[in-house]
Amino acid sequence: MIEPVVRVSRLACTPQGVREGERAIPEETPVAIVHNGSTYAVMMATPADLEDFGIGFSLTEGVIGARSDIEDLELLEFDEGVEIRLWINAERAGQMVARRRQIAGPTGCGLCGVESLELAVKPARSVGEGRVFSPADIARAIASLAPAQHLNHATRAVHAAGFWEPEAGLVAVREDVGRHNALDKLVGHLVRQDRQATGNSAADGIVLLTSRVSIEMVQKTAMLGASVLVAVSAPTALAVRTAEAAGITLAAIARDDGFEVFTHPQRIATGGPNTETVPHVA
Repeated sequence: MIEPVVRVSRLACTPQGVREGERAIPEETPVAIVHNGSTYAVMMATPADLEDFGIGFSLTEGVIGARSDIEDLELLEFDEGVEIRLWINAERAGQMVARRRQIAGPTGCGLCGVESLELAVKPARSVGEGRVFSPADIARAIASLAPAQHLNHATRAVHAAGFWEPEAGLVAVREDVGRHNALDKLVGHLVRQDRQATGNSAADGIVLLTSRVSIEMVQKTAMLGASVLVAVSAPTALAVRTAEAAGITLAAIARDDGFEVFTHPQRIATGGPNTETVPHVA
């Protein structure tokens, strides 16, 4: 398999002079998502956790509704890139939309191949009630993410998406040069762990992002069924409106000194899990 990190020669130019040396940088390669023999999309991605990517992308695109819709999955590596071949059961395959995204998507592209304005801003799936988290929970969740970003430690050039629960801490982290890809990889991992199942739901945890929050990130979170999304950067206005409509609690600009809540603050307790929650302002 293609290595996700490579070392390249470089010249370091500083006020003290020019030095030769090496730097670790992330790899990116074309990754084709193939459903039942038909290419659905080609994305530029970091060649790591690609099974997770194929499953997560298929779920957030609505091609599958659950892990059980996939009968088989295989990865094939070629000189040009990697194919993720997924075989979808006949019932789900019959429900596949006619639209095909048979174009190469730039790194982290979230809307490549969308053929109408309506599809670009389609409403996100509504999420369930979920649970209440304290500000201390959110602080612990964000603090846990950076130490687990191993690819970013090596390269300082990739995004991460994580999932955190109060009882278990940081359950999973996935990284990629594309922020959408990182979230799809996380979704795929959680689906493989049956996090959509009753009693082990993504609604019981927090989705964490190192990137800004755009509409696609909210849509993907909603497809997973998570009710709380926390990011270190700011959201777009459309992302805020989409999260509000989907019932997702969106907190962003989460740093060491606090965070800001943009939608559905009733899931954020002012103190602890048994204290009064922040009132919801429509």
